[in-house]
Amino acid sequence: MQSLWMIAASLLFACMGVCVKLGSVQFSAAELVFYRGAIALLLIFGYVRIAGLTLSTRHWRTHVTRGLAGFVSLVMYFYAISLIPLATAVTLNYTSPLFLALLLAFWQRERIRPLLFVALAAGFAGVILLLRPSWHSEQPAGGLFALGSGMVSSIAYLNVRKLGELGEPEWRTVFYFSLIAAIGGLPWVVANAWSDQLPHAIDARGWWLLLGVGGFGALAQLCMTRAYKHGKTMVTASFAYSTVVFSSLFGMLLWNERLPLMALLGVGLILVSGILATAFSRAAPVEQD
Repeated sequence: MQSLWMIAASLLFACMGVCVKLGSVQFSAAELVFYRGAIALLLIFGYVRIAGLTLSTRHWRTHVTRGLAGFVSLVMYFYAISLIPLATAVTLNYTSPLFLALLLAFWQRERIRPLLFVALAAGFAGVILLLRPSWHSEQPAGGLFALGSGMVSSIAYLNVRKLGELGEPEWRTVFYFSLIAAIGGLPWVVANAWSDQLPHAIDARGWWLLLGVGGFGALAQLCMTRAYKHGKTMVTASFAYSTVVFSSLFGMLLWNERLPLMALLGVGLILVSGILATAFSRAAPVEQD
């Protein structure tokens, strides 16, 4: 059941990516990040008020760590989507399970099968194959931002798991992440508006795209948080790769994107690495120093 929650999250993240890609023509990365957090914040806050829930928490440090890592990852991801094909950006972003495995092994000192590192090597080989055929001279920044987003988001996912272990409900975790994203994006938006010296008018199409970015993002975060809270970490993380498939389909349908053979081999290697990570990882007690 938790795998289904992660697959649902992957589809919703892909839908958000489509809205970001469409909105990047009209909005800056700063605006997209801000509205992603602000709209999700309003939606979750409305739910909290209607349901009579409380936002009080004793685990604010973990929320801040999760929120800051998620915010930095989101900025890098949205910026990458505006520069490179959607499928490429999403694939590089979803190297996060590979980095998460490294964090579990070397930071959390969890026992992980040595064969898991074979899966990691396959994943990184896939990244190299994917970058080489689709990384044009004007696109290196987009590729590096997308890959950096995957690295930083692994820290966010680690803290999502920790908050689940501490008993924090999904909606509270998503609320504080959205709050930090909105607060972090606001100065960026103001600075952009100040430099342009003109207010940014938003038409009906723009509002629908922003609602899609915030709404799909909030729903995806809720599904993902639930999956990490109740499922095995590496198994849940491996199913995140389904976003690559959904995004590739959207890219082909909406933008007629076509990946060359070497890039397709890279995508295949990354997907296989996720499957191998699931097969080779086992829950184990944390080693003590």
